[in-house]
Amino acid sequence: MTTLFFATDVHGSDICWSKFLNAGKFYGADKLILGGDMTGKAVIPFVHQGGKNYRITLLEQVFEATNEDELADLVKRVRSRGYYPYMTDPDEIAELEKNPDRISEIFMAEVLKVVQQWMDLADKKLDGTDMKVYCSPGNDDADEVDAVIRSSRRVILVEGQVTQLDDHHEMIASGWSNHTPWDTHREENEDQLAVRYEAMTRQLKDPRNAIFNIHVPPYKSQLDEAPELDKDLRPVLAGNSMKPVGSTALRESIEKVQPLLGLHGHIHEGRGSSRIGKTLCINPGSMYEQGTLLGALVKLGKNKIENYVLTTG
Repeated sequence: MTTLFFATDVHGSDICWSKFLNAGKFYGADKLILGGDMTGKAVIPFVHQGGKNYRITLLEQVFEATNEDELADLVKRVRSRGYYPYMTDPDEIAELEKNPDRISEIFMAEVLKVVQQWMDLADKKLDGTDMKVYCSPGNDDADEVDAVIRSSRRVILVEGQVTQLDDHHEMIASGWSNHTPWDTHREENEDQLAVRYEAMTRQLKDPRNAIFNIHVPPYKSQLDEAPELDKDLRPVLAGNSMKPVGSTALRESIEKVQPLLGLHGHIHEGRGSSRIGKTLCINPGSMYEQGTLLGALVKLGKNKIENYVLTTG
């Protein structure tokens, strides 16, 4: 019997990444699987005001750091929410307003720096164990992230691959999604997704015992319900109008192959489980901004799932 721990959409949160690396030992899992969207969404300027003073605007609140301890505390607070602190000054801020392309360069540099730190931490924490992390970056993760992951000894990049997890279970993996309103890094239309899934599923030796580690949930699975947005990307009815946004190509693939298990993310509020035919599909959800790691612990038996539980930690 093999026990999997799956989490997803940690979006740059140092706290969630650390908890994830500890989850194997804490939950007694044999394999750690990280779904897509590893990286954060924003750089937060720490604007030097002279001396030891910095001004930081976080979530529309202004904070003042007047000594090293306060500065360190604010850096930790920003990182725990998955954002990237950037030390700067008023002159550079003025220059960046004239050169917005430079902001993208700074953001990418901070993203890759933190991903490298995460890889180093995984190699250190998991050294001397048999534990590995199976990872497929998601639609919010830039292509440049892949090369950093490949440098790790313990984190295995599995995008587009069939991975043999144990004697009985293979896993396919992909972080690509159908199109979103935000035009993120790894999006494509449903026909292209269908080709992507077919390229992996046709390699499966035992499809009915397979795991689909696919970032986007299947369409109308109850795991893909997200707030409906208007043309200005504002929530309809204050977020109370929900609609399915998952992948139709993935649903068709699951209906055809009927794998044992589907592991999904992408829709943070889609926490739960559902069945498509004989396939159990799980989305553990995400609360990364609160530093809470949501996950799924799944015990695999031969030709069946022994049991599973959604975790909060």
